[in-house]
Amino acid sequence: MLDIIYNGLDVILPFAWINHVFMKNAFLAVLMITPLLGILSTMVVSNRMAFFSDSLGHGAFTGVAVGVLLGSGEPLVSLIIFSIIFAALITYIKHRSSASTDTIIGVFSSAGIAIGLILMSHGGNFSNYTSYFIGDILSITANELVYLFMTFIVVVIAWCFLFNQILIISINDGFAASRGIKTLYIEMIFAAIVAVVVSISIQWVGLLIINSLLILPAAAARNIAVNARQYHALSICFAICAGLLGLVISYYADIATGATIAIFAAIIFFITLFLRPYFQN
Repeated sequence: MLDIIYNGLDVILPFAWINHVFMKNAFLAVLMITPLLGILSTMVVSNRMAFFSDSLGHGAFTGVAVGVLLGSGEPLVSLIIFSIIFAALITYIKHRSSASTDTIIGVFSSAGIAIGLILMSHGGNFSNYTSYFIGDILSITANELVYLFMTFIVVVIAWCFLFNQILIISINDGFAASRGIKTLYIEMIFAAIVAVVVSISIQWVGLLIINSLLILPAAAARNIAVNARQYHALSICFAICAGLLGLVISYYADIATGATIAIFAAIIFFITLFLRPYFQN
């Protein structure tokens, strides 16, 4: 199947950069990762969860450290499990505590990265896993593309079932509760979805970059969108555009792909920021 897709890419995209197998894999990965981050970005921004998504990256690093201590050379399973637990704890305590959300997330974020650094530095393992900070989408393999595709399908299906409820909660959680929506339950599922996507993407996008891709696409779309449909569509389009531009430019400039994608996402945001007055009139 992948051979057919590779041949199709050679026909559709007659460019030098697509001739390499690792670029084909990276291109397909971008087409799956960026739409997920783009659609999740809309609710992350609408629910003012920017700080929360950043803390997930910190918690994910601790998941990597736990996996390393358990003797796993590729600690993806421990990374996903720990990130889901981490996200669920933040969501639960946020609902049950009288402390401000920012304070709770700040405590978890600080503790998460601190514990991860302590565990990772134990035994001199830290230098072996610094790639998780920067990411390397060019290293993605054919087998990993299959897992990524399965994740893409599952998240899209879950999103179709949960979208309306998450949207109502983002408008007013009190109103959502009055409509019979179990806000804690739905928020935990949404947090788990974000945690899984972050966990899977972080090894290719990077811990230092992932939060920008969960914020900037929707922030840019919000500047010029006139309704909810445009808001979500533009967020996905901006994420894909930033991903593809970052991939191609990083190939020719020989620079980090994740950082380049984040830079283009920021550029798109600033362009829409300047265009905002024209769309508001």
